[in-house]
Amino acid sequence: MEKDRAQWSSHVSFIIATVGSAVGLGNIWRFPYIMGKNGGAVFLITYLLLIAFICVIPLCCELAIGKLFKTDTVNAFKLINPHFKWFGWLCILTVLLIPCFYFVVGGWILNYIWIFLAHHIPQSFGDYFTSYSAQIFMPCFLTLTFLIMTAIFPYRGVNNGIEKANNIMMPIFALMLIVLAIFAIMQPNAVKGLEFMFKPDFSQFNKSMILTALGQALFTLSIGMGALITYGSYMKKDTNIIKSAYTLIFFDTLIAVLAGVMIFPIVFSFGLEPAAGASLVFISLPEIFSKLPYPSLFGVIFFILLFFAAITSGISIMETSIASFIENFHISRKKSTIIVSIIIAFISIPATLSFGILKDFKILNRTFFDFLDYATSNILLPINTLIICLIAGWCIKSFYKQVTDNIWLQRIFNIVLKFIIPLILIPVLIYGL
Repeated sequence: MEKDRAQWSSHVSFIIATVGSAVGLGNIWRFPYIMGKNGGAVFLITYLLLIAFICVIPLCCELAIGKLFKTDTVNAFKLINPHFKWFGWLCILTVLLIPCFYFVVGGWILNYIWIFLAHHIPQSFGDYFTSYSAQIFMPCFLTLTFLIMTAIFPYRGVNNGIEKANNIMMPIFALMLIVLAIFAIMQPNAVKGLEFMFKPDFSQFNKSMILTALGQALFTLSIGMGALITYGSYMKKDTNIIKSAYTLIFFDTLIAVLAGVMIFPIVFSFGLEPAAGASLVFISLPEIFSKLPYPSLFGVIFFILLFFAAITSGISIMETSIASFIENFHISRKKSTIIVSIIIAFISIPATLSFGILKDFKILNRTFFDFLDYATSNILLPINTLIICLIAGWCIKSFYKQVTDNIWLQRIFNIVLKFIIPLILIPVLIYGL
């Protein structure tokens, strides 16, 4: 058990780590194709309004709970009320299930880095992806490889592992993203892609778009996982919660928008469908890279970019369960990391095989991979977020004072937290079900 709880060495390191937690495949892989399916600019406006005025509340809640109790997610709930510890374990269940499909995608990314590095570029990425994902050995091997690569950093600790990893990877990630975005806007029909992103057609607005945008915002900010409670517990006492939350939102949104700028001008320049869906990253874009003058260069840069996004988020997801295992089972960080890794490995194997020999194994008419994605994103994250807001608003006396000293902001925060957020999250949960 860790005797002295670690702290971020500086506020900058805290921001970089939390941005690394939030910025993941949700920004680079999920956000562009969801935006493409939901009308482009009008979805972006809806998303920005929700993330700035609604999602900031549960975001502040998680950070403030972590900062207040200075412990893991489970014990934070237990300190509020001993009966609430099970809500903490629900968060841990969530962060144990998410990497079981998330790391499968990480394995795909490693494979794509290799084929571009080795110049083994297939003639058809559609046929290649279908064939590769249906294999048994190599996808499982690379899923477990990605798991080990991620686990190394929490194994080394908060400062020597997690903090250092983010401080190195995130600046490189940002530089690569900017380079690819500049390349994209230099393409022949880039203007059409930018118009799709930034020129709204309000006739495409609908109610389901609001729920989709809210679900994406919760997913991309790591809200409802307990990850921000864990990262918040490493904050220094003088850290400003609201300022930190909006800084995180700013950088997370900026990266999501840059991801769109990187992708949509290319999509429109090469005549692809913006609503292509999840296949956009692993089939459509690699097809484009293969036709460019330096296919391996652009392919490697793009998939290393995805790798950094995936691994920094994966670190925070693993750290949440690792920290709780340390505190609740009184074991060392190294033992906790190994146990969590074994659990994830055990569940991730059938998820990896869902595209091959286990494709006919269905839960609620979904493959095991799709079921894990559906259960966590559409059910567990909204439930956890709703519980966190209700407990913070109604069970922690004067909780709003933990967030800000401004009396007017306290009143607004209190009303929104207790009444408005639950009324918004309940329809999201019903929609997900």
